[in-house]
Amino acid sequence: MNRRRLLQIAAAAQFANPFGPLAPAHAAAPPASRVRPGDPDWPSEAQWRQFGDQLGGDALVKVPSPFAPCLEAPAGPACTQFFKAVKNPYFLGDEIGLTQTLGWVDAWTSSPSVHAVAARSTADVVAAVDFARKNRLRLVVKGGGHSYQGTSNAPDSLLVWTRRMNQVRLHESFVAKGCDAQAAPTRAVSVGAGAIWAHVYDAVTTRGGGYVQGGGCMTVGVAGLVQSGGFGSFSKAYGLASGSLLEAEVVTADGRVRIANACSEPELFWGLKGGGGGSLGVVTRLTLKVHALPESFGAVNMTIKASSAAAFRRLIGLMVDFYAGSLHNPHWGEQIRLRPDNTLRLEMVFQGLSRSEAQAVWRPFLDAVEAEPEAFKIEFSPLKIVSTSARDFWSPTLIKRALGFISTDDRPGAPEGNVFWPGDQGQAGQVLHGYQSAWLPAALLHPERRPTLCDALFDASRHWRVSLHVNKGLAGAPPEAIAAARDTAMNPAVLDAFALVISGADGPPALPGVAGREPDAALARRQAAAIGRAVDELRKRVPQPGSYLSESNYFEPDWQRSFWGANYPRLLAAKDRYDPDGLFFVHHGVGSERWSADGFTRIA
Repeated sequence: MNRRRLLQIAAAAQFANPFGPLAPAHAAAPPASRVRPGDPDWPSEAQWRQFGDQLGGDALVKVPSPFAPCLEAPAGPACTQFFKAVKNPYFLGDEIGLTQTLGWVDAWTSSPSVHAVAARSTADVVAAVDFARKNRLRLVVKGGGHSYQGTSNAPDSLLVWTRRMNQVRLHESFVAKGCDAQAAPTRAVSVGAGAIWAHVYDAVTTRGGGYVQGGGCMTVGVAGLVQSGGFGSFSKAYGLASGSLLEAEVVTADGRVRIANACSEPELFWGLKGGGGGSLGVVTRLTLKVHALPESFGAVNMTIKASSAAAFRRLIGLMVDFYAGSLHNPHWGEQIRLRPDNTLRLEMVFQGLSRSEAQAVWRPFLDAVEAEPEAFKIEFSPLKIVSTSARDFWSPTLIKRALGFISTDDRPGAPEGNVFWPGDQGQAGQVLHGYQSAWLPAALLHPERRPTLCDALFDASRHWRVSLHVNKGLAGAPPEAIAAARDTAMNPAVLDAFALVISGADGPPALPGVAGREPDAALARRQAAAIGRAVDELRKRVPQPGSYLSESNYFEPDWQRSFWGANYPRLLAAKDRYDPDGLFFVHHGVGSERWSADGFTRIA
């Protein structure tokens, strides 16, 4: 046991007293390993049949391999159709054996579970948890299946699939259970764990005229995003998705159904707000605050090409000065992208401003760029600054579909509400080559430190493309959004960060072992190395910056500190209270350091 591990255990101990003993005195020793198919203790076919009878209907599924057609006939029509279908995120989400990302070179590959419980109710989840615990099975939880870390899949496992639990219900006046004396009624929405954000936005915004803080990508699962902390395009105004969590129903490792909120199971509730999905229990329902909807949402899109590296460094300086002075506030979010070919790509959104007000904000920056035509060239898109009714922002209107502003599920008979942003389609079926992120503190925007920031961004862009996700840092957000985020398990670095910088690379859908469809491992490793060099340029100026667990390096060496900072000991204490035997395991999840990398063998 190393020194860091001893320090973690010692620090966790200070949080243990409020919970009582970590496990009952009569409890058996934690299991040393989990069982796989072929092991003597793997459940027999009769036991699986009995379990299926207990669940009833078609809830227990023996999962077929979705990759079988390609493994059997790589050049056949079924394999060709498969690779076409995986570019539809709704197809991926509706297939029990698939994940949105097909893998990460040298890290993980999408692999179906042996059996799955296609849960229709909380009772199904309880049954799955009890069966896994009693039979020492590796348990996996999947809702939207968007995990870059591969946490929503594992071979030789039992999957709890919550996709069918997708109900969305609006409340005009909600108070969390047991909190009547402490909280005023508020508008809220209760969402099943399998729901995705496109359908929640349809219910809350398009039809309900309210706003719920969710994800920017519409096919991300609600439960996973909230448990990871949860950023969306407008988080600079409304904060974290987890900051709006009012209550959660969750099945813990002992098979109990618990209602977690600020008044009931408060430590579990706190841990669910940013502690990571699949580590403390299976969330079956969440209730989130519904905010007032602004009149309009809008977007600014443009590309600026610099004529030389020196000109690009000056362009970065212009952009950083402009951001610090005019955009570092609740009105603005999304991305500022820097590319090695000296290109600056702006993909920004705004709220609380009219189109004319947004145009006025950007006029000084555009004037400065246009004043140097020999150095900078603006590539105008047909609609550079646009706005729309906020209520229509996520609606699949005919004009938005015709202009390519929104894409739809292309399967015959697909519901009209199955929509997604065209820019997110590249993630469907992708194979990641590398991915790293780091929070940048707002102190870097102070005038005396901006040259350091600009140099770091320029130096990073020499190695690989980087993007500033300014909605994924809460500096500049309203005080109430920051206060709500402070009461979550996320790394406190997010409170003082003006942006999350991300550098990543991916390849098209690919499958190891399928001739002509295999990932390009050599290219992936070169790109991963370039990403590492790019982010290292930022770490030189911001040592130990912290990282967002959902958008981070699979190989993060110091992940406890990076993802949770000073909050990790408290999270580990919650883990010991609610899952003392480690039934719930995910890669780089709370307590995962106690298990082998595959989650099958206890090592501490």
